[in-house]
Amino acid sequence: MIHKSYRHLTVITATSLVIASMIGTGVFTSLGYQLVDIRSVFAITMLWVVGGVLSLFGALSYSELAAALPRSGGEYYLLSRIIHPSIGFVAGIVSATVGFSAPAVLAAIAFANYFAPLFPSIDITITALIVILCVNFLHSTKLSAGKLFQEWTTIFKIILILIFIVIGLFSTEHEPISIIPTRYDFKLIISPEFAVNLVWVSYAYAGWNSSVYVVGEIVHPEKNIFRSIFFGTMIVTLLYIVLNYVFLYITPMDQLIGKVEIGYLSGVHLFGEKFATVLSLCIGLMLISTVSSYVYIGPRIIQEIGKDYDRLSILSKTDSQGIPLNAFFLQLLISIVFVITSTFEEVLLYTGITLIITSTITVCSLFYLRYKEPELLRPYIVWGYPWTSLIFVLLNSWVLYYTFRLQTFESLIGLGLMVISFGLFFIIKKDN
Repeated sequence: MIHKSYRHLTVITATSLVIASMIGTGVFTSLGYQLVDIRSVFAITMLWVVGGVLSLFGALSYSELAAALPRSGGEYYLLSRIIHPSIGFVAGIVSATVGFSAPAVLAAIAFANYFAPLFPSIDITITALIVILCVNFLHSTKLSAGKLFQEWTTIFKIILILIFIVIGLFSTEHEPISIIPTRYDFKLIISPEFAVNLVWVSYAYAGWNSSVYVVGEIVHPEKNIFRSIFFGTMIVTLLYIVLNYVFLYITPMDQLIGKVEIGYLSGVHLFGEKFATVLSLCIGLMLISTVSSYVYIGPRIIQEIGKDYDRLSILSKTDSQGIPLNAFFLQLLISIVFVITSTFEEVLLYTGITLIITSTITVCSLFYLRYKEPELLRPYIVWGYPWTSLIFVLLNSWVLYYTFRLQTFESLIGLGLMVISFGLFFIIKKDN
């Protein structure tokens, strides 16, 4: 358990971690992949609405769990405590790798893509590596500087998105789109294609539970954990729905299909080529806060694992500020491997799949904890229980079913990581 003196994160910082973790590569990149299968403005909008509702329902469940069991580590600690250490260990490895290292890399790669028009001679991989290295250095050297950097880059991100939305909605040159549904649209939203594309959307919403991973560092977690998750998720959901409508409103759909640089392409139509380059720079800078939030949180999970297993105890070591330096170094190595070996789309897909699996299991553990420990002090109780939690589980199960059917290879990669982690647990636990 983290010492009380380490509770230094205010509700503002915790909320900024949630917002920064959520608003990253997904909302600026995934629309192009969604349009490959879905060419309906209504269906696309519903993707983001459903994704927001799912995130909110998941956030409610996580808030109860984290308030009742306020130790850092997220799914690692919760599942270890509620179900079994092996399940928690698997979730911890997933969180530390595809949960935080991979999204940090995706944000860095997206940053590099948005910066490419300004510096075409610099390789995208090199740019991504430089970003990862610089942000890791910042958060591993000065705790207070990292907090300020996270808060202000998040504020900067929200302001830029709001400016873009307002200008886009009042643009005189726009596409003749309609959000009014047709009979075909209703068929789309219950189709396997819609379910699979929810993986892209779920990845864009990933991060709604970010403050849970550092709950041991949050001041008054019994009330602030819910506030940070709820308000962060609500703000991002509203921004996502309107922002994706604006993308489709100002940019021809055919030009967005299969493309990664959605923000840049929309900026070209809204501001022209010259100012679009400036917008590309701004979007790239926004992604820095996303990299920052993942880099900050990831080592805290690794640190918590190190506290519980003798063979990994070196990962729990901290400096005088409470910064887990060895955990930072390990996450940095994992991130470098991701940058060098994986393509953007591959990382995006199997990251989304594994995160859906672990979050679904965690919400299921809420039902078990209610049954197992009915007298446990619960400072926060899930609104709408059991229906909100149940809807989260059922919709995620529906998404996973069709994803495994239609994206079998990527799904197996995600499962493979979990199986390897399960086997690693029995090697690690021998000394305990």
